[in-house]
Amino acid sequence: MKKAALFDLDGVVFDTEPQYTVFWGQICREYHPEIPDLEYKIKGQTLTQIYDRFFSGQDEEQKVITQRLNEFESNMKFNYVEGFEEFIHSLRQKGVKTAVVTSSNREKMESVYRQRPEFKSLFDAILTSEDFEESKPSPDCYLKGAARFGVKPEDCVVFEDSFNGLKSGRASGAYVVGLATTNPAEAIAPYADQVINDFTQFIIHNS
Repeated sequence: MKKAALFDLDGVVFDTEPQYTVFWGQICREYHPEIPDLEYKIKGQTLTQIYDRFFSGQDEEQKVITQRLNEFESNMKFNYVEGFEEFIHSLRQKGVKTAVVTSSNREKMESVYRQRPEFKSLFDAILTSEDFEESKPSPDCYLKGAARFGVKPEDCVVFEDSFNGLKSGRASGAYVVGLATTNPAEAIAPYADQVINDFTQFIIHNS
């Protein structure tokens, strides 16, 4: 039994990735039509990281995109991935520590709390982009997640859906479960120890 479970947010806790794909698809086609499928390549990156790489020095464009993103997120639907609520309750009953480790910022999380007032009670810790020096695929965020509970990374299980997130979890040394909510199961399988479609399929290993 692992001592801690570390969850990415979008595409793992919430089935929001299709909504973000639509939003960033529109933004990327407007500003970077020369880079096909950019909305998929930036998954798992913080907003700051996206700006630094693709909108460096474009302060006005960043302001416009940020405003559009804030408006979009304030109206998003935060529906749990199937089986998540039952699964997280079962973990907590077993004494497993739980944390969100997300590239989302605190402002985005306020939208989550407004729509899902029970959300904070599901986790022992919530780590956001402001808590990390490096973005996924760096293992920094999951190393900090493990450290928050005073456990070794190998005593943690990481739940991720994006390639950057899966690489981050694996680089940390944790056991990695990939959710095929954003990418096909066969595509993420090389980056995960186990692949599931949702939490109704997860089996807790006692090794």
